[in-house]
Amino acid sequence: MATQTRKQTIKGKAKTPAKRRRPASARRSKNGNGNFANFFVPLFFIFCILFCLGFLGFMGYRTVTASEFFGIKKIDLRGVSRASKDDIEKIVNNQVEKSGVWNADLNEIKERIEKLAYVKTAAVSRVLPDGMRVNLVERVPKAVVRIKGGNFWVDDEVVILGLIGENEERPPFILRGWDESKTETAVKDNQTRVKMYQKMLADWREFDLAKRVKEVNIEDLQNPKAIVEDSSETVSIDLGKENFGKRLQKGLEIVAGRGKAIESVNLSGNREILGFRAK
Repeated sequence: MATQTRKQTIKGKAKTPAKRRRPASARRSKNGNGNFANFFVPLFFIFCILFCLGFLGFMGYRTVTASEFFGIKKIDLRGVSRASKDDIEKIVNNQVEKSGVWNADLNEIKERIEKLAYVKTAAVSRVLPDGMRVNLVERVPKAVVRIKGGNFWVDDEVVILGLIGENEERPPFILRGWDESKTETAVKDNQTRVKMYQKMLADWREFDLAKRVKEVNIEDLQNPKAIVEDSSETVSIDLGKENFGKRLQKGLEIVAGRGKAIESVNLSGNREILGFRAK
């Protein structure tokens, strides 16, 4: 009887449906999505935090470096002799006034200064917190040339530096025959003219003759001329390409007291040739 009741109870028990297992691919997809979120969401927030900190730091840096603490108060100029101090200081002040010393564009200041007359190179540096320093290498005048507009200083790179001042000390004679074109040939020829001018000046000072010359004409590089004065008349002496001192001395001896009659002396060849004035 008991056995029969137990069998009926077992038969009457409700059957529980078996759980369905998810496919392996679905489980992997869920795990992958979770891993992606767990990795990239925190990374995104970290990136946002770092970006905000960087932005705030940058703005703070801009504010501090542009403050009055870094405002320009001193300009130290070194190596300045002929260049305009006022022009240099004006360039520095204009460039640094808004940006401050810390943010000053040193290359821009350098380029602007090097455009000034007599400036060959410039080195610009900061003297923190409120100063700037400019070191110049100036161009050195080597000759005085006569071109359109007057007498100008030039250097050994044939850069025209500026007009000669009225009270400025100058060489005893000027250079004529300058090629004012901007070609490569003109530059090379003018460099040769400056070298010849310097050689003449040195030789004639050695012979104590420089003061006797009013000007030199080096238009013809093969046959430069010295223009002298005798008996209140100008006389041209052809010198050739060498021995400037001896040839000038000889030419002055030939024309001494005869300037009214002799117009030119050619000493470029083996024998002198005299040119007389028309009567």
